[in-house]
Amino acid sequence: MSVMNRIIPLFPLQIVVFPTEVLPLHIFEERYKQLINDCKRRGLNFGIPTFLEGKLSYGTEVKLEEIVKNYDNGSMDILCKGIRTFKVDKFFNPIPNKLYAGGEVQFFENKDDSTLEEYSEVIALIKQLYAIIGVSAHNIQIETFNSFLFAHKIGMSIGEEYQLLEIVSEWERVQFIKAHLLKVLPILNQVNDTRKLIQMNGHFKNLDPLKF
Repeated sequence: MSVMNRIIPLFPLQIVVFPTEVLPLHIFEERYKQLINDCKRRGLNFGIPTFLEGKLSYGTEVKLEEIVKNYDNGSMDILCKGIRTFKVDKFFNPIPNKLYAGGEVQFFENKDDSTLEEYSEVIALIKQLYAIIGVSAHNIQIETFNSFLFAHKIGMSIGEEYQLLEIVSEWERVQFIKAHLLKVLPILNQVNDTRKLIQMNGHFKNLDPLKF
């Protein structure tokens, strides 16, 4: 479901930013220094649309959480947090009388329609993945889990992350992640078995010569 369109400042990047994600950024271009200073002064949020295959279509509205450090040349380190997704209907580069771009965007309301059972299944798959690659899974809690929380941490390509960003239903996103994990787990298991086989074949063995 979409909500009212609005014109917001835009900071296009070749990454996917998800709602709830905390993103550190180093701001050094003059146009984005102006964007951040405007957002701070006026209490505005801005959008990070994903620049993919030469197009800007979907992105995430973010809130400026903190300016961590200011540099003498006006550059800054900031923290921002993803809020909600949007689709770009009109792109302005730049916004009149500004250095930075903006756009008329259509916001989407997230459908929180997944279940604990679905979360439990996908968490089990993520734990399998982490066990194979040797990553701790102790911080995965079903009570706080959502599809965006681990989207950057399960080996998806930027194209797959972008597809996930476009989905407004939490249940559908969980199914998307589950399908991804069911696809990559057998491949990783096979690679792991091959690695073990190579390690075994690397040892010296006492073998009886064949007699013909």
